[in-house]
Amino acid sequence: MENQLHNLPRLIGKRKKLRNDGTKAEAVFWNLIKHRKINGLKFRRQHSVGSYILDFYCPEIRLAIELDGHYHYTPDGKERDMRRDNYLKLQGITVIRFENNFVFKNPTDIYEAIQAYHCEFLKEKRK
Repeated sequence: MENQLHNLPRLIGKRKKLRNDGTKAEAVFWNLIKHRKINGLKFRRQHSVGSYILDFYCPEIRLAIELDGHYHYTPDGKERDMRRDNYLKLQGITVIRFENNFVFKNPTDIYEAIQAYHCEFLKEKRK
């Protein structure tokens, strides 16, 4: 039997709780990307990879979007994020992080960053 990596059954309850109790930044971001609003890309909320739960994930281009609050800027938070990002990179997933307030102040920049990543992904895929 092949080992499951995505959306492990043991994390279903936690993923559901995170979706239902999301931050305001996550709700605003979800409205920016849901219904394939960016280049027709489908994003999932609270998608797990291994034991990590990603805020948003687009399987088509293997892109994780993380919205970071103040904890992520502490020494412990930075260390955990680095370990997590390295693990995801080993799985072929790229992580783009945005500070929570950036979602409110610069939604166009977020949209453009995802579009730019998508274009680069497609270029690499053609090689």
